[in-house]
Amino acid sequence: MGCYDCCMRCLGGVPYCSLVATLLCFSGIALFCGCGHQALTETERLIETYFARNLQDYITLAYIIQYFQYVIYGLASFFFLYCIALLAEGFYTTSAAKQTFGEFRSTMCGRCLSSSFIVMTYVLAVLWLLMFAFSALPVYFFYNMDATCRTIDILTETPASINQLCVDARQYGLLPWNAVPGKACGMTLSNVCKTREYRMTYNLYIAAFAGAGITLLALVHCCLHLAVYQAYVKMLKHRAKEERRGYDLYRRMQRDRGGTLCSPYSADTFDIS
Repeated sequence: MGCYDCCMRCLGGVPYCSLVATLLCFSGIALFCGCGHQALTETERLIETYFARNLQDYITLAYIIQYFQYVIYGLASFFFLYCIALLAEGFYTTSAAKQTFGEFRSTMCGRCLSSSFIVMTYVLAVLWLLMFAFSALPVYFFYNMDATCRTIDILTETPASINQLCVDARQYGLLPWNAVPGKACGMTLSNVCKTREYRMTYNLYIAAFAGAGITLLALVHCCLHLAVYQAYVKMLKHRAKEERRGYDLYRRMQRDRGGTLCSPYSADTFDIS
């Protein structure tokens, strides 16, 4: 076997669908966890600086942010292991790998493994859809805040109208209703929107939202790939049974006619157990 044939044999055994899903999942979860963690830290800093003067007003928010950061650590670890298992499962069960070794044989263990991954990936996709929707909430908050700031910049010649334009963190549940000041209005809000911390936090939340979307796409892609592979294996199994049934019928007819029939089937028809 030449070098070219060897390379083609190796490339033919790569589960490309599983590889694409793994890379998408790795990149998406890295973007979500990295940007989300830093965005939560910057959010606490913004609330502490511009929306609350008393520590007791935002101590609950600080605990919630810390809790979500621990959740992010757990998500990063879980999806790291899941992506490795996904890629390993792709190498183990993909039809391309089995074609490389010259057989289309699906064991009971392989079918159970693929079915388990389909169910697990489907459940993860549903749960991650909720996380995707949840990650849109801070983007919505900062988008409204940015829109209010643009309106203030347009109405700079009418200070009376500007002072009526506010962003109240208490309305979004970030602070209790007795928090002081709890909101930013007029030129104070405009100055907040011009700070580096605000812009960086806004961009980080957008990146985290995009990472959640990429992860959701990877889970859906993986689920569809596994389902298609299961259907393909069932089709091969059904075809093998039909050919085996036809071959057995030919053998019986050959015995009845004294071995004068010519077989339309090869003697080494493939089998799927």
